[in-house]
Amino acid sequence: MTAYETHITLTDPGKITLANLPFRAGQQVKIMIVIEDENRAERLRQWKALFKELQSLPQAQQITDEEIAKEIQAYRAGK
Repeated sequence: MTAYETHITLTDPGKITLANLPFRAGQQVKIMIVIEDENRAERLRQWKALFKELQSLPQAQQITDEEIAKEIQAYRAGK
């Protein structure tokens, strides 16, 4: 499957017009509409702040790389 992506801003909520598409006449295409997330940047900022806060906790400072690796191994092994 080949994907083509383009972005538009709606001017009429009842109609979407796409122009200059790289397809030939008679070619079947699947159309999928995804609404851009207006709050994505704010959520990303909040996640980064949360991670920074969690990493600064005393408990997090005491965890070694070896303990992290063991925990990942156990998770992957289904334990």
